[in-house]
Amino acid sequence: MKLALALGGGAGLGWAHIGVLRALLERGVVIDAVSGTSIGALAAVCAASDRIDALEELARSTNRRQVMRFIDIDPRKGSVLGGRTVRNRLRQHFGQEQLQDLRLPVAVVAADLVSGGEISITNGSVVDAVRASIAIPGVFPPLRRDNMVLIDGGVLSPVPVRAVRALSAAPVLAVNLQGDYAARAAATLPAGQRLLTPFRVGRAGLSLLLTQLARQGLVIDPPDVEIAPLVGHIDVRNFTRADELIRLGRAAVAADWARIAALG
Repeated sequence: MKLALALGGGAGLGWAHIGVLRALLERGVVIDAVSGTSIGALAAVCAASDRIDALEELARSTNRRQVMRFIDIDPRKGSVLGGRTVRNRLRQHFGQEQLQDLRLPVAVVAADLVSGGEISITNGSVVDAVRASIAIPGVFPPLRRDNMVLIDGGVLSPVPVRAVRALSAAPVLAVNLQGDYAARAAATLPAGQRLLTPFRVGRAGLSLLLTQLARQGLVIDPPDVEIAPLVGHIDVRNFTRADELIRLGRAAVAADWARIAALG
């Protein structure tokens, strides 16, 4: 069975993509092409370059101390964090590799602050493409390319189905990390919680916004099958729960395997 994959954004929840990829490959699925937004972009280029093992090793070894090493304050770049550690880590793994030279066709999705458009990057530096796609506005520095100012693709395309359809005629499996809203709402606003702080309400509102943005995008560009790992109870800012997230990614494939297998 050949599938094209659209891997959605979700910050720390992105480790679930590893479990999805592992489960599909173990079931004999051939990945024909892959697209990714934000953390999904990192998973996409790792899938396209046979680096899933390296991604899993990074995910499972990430702890709070390592996360702190990524904090390098530099407000001169239009962001809270300078992104130097992230850039250096990407260069360690990908060096000067180009997207068009990877084993699989891959699209890394970003958003352009100048035109307001969705940008599907399919050629050029792997490092620069991923840096653009993970550039959360105000958190990581945007990437200037030609006349564009590129930021996190999740602003426009949380699950980049359109980008991978442009690369492949295979059925599209979309992995939506924003789909478990009920659990996310319960975690953000626990039942019986009477104290509604501005921070708590703001987080809940942002979660709802991201969920609906993903849902509307999937209505406009529907995949052949969508799976939504049950990860809503985990804070998107938490990059230290890889073991659980990988397991939940595997579980999502198992739960929807009948629908996925029907595509073949």
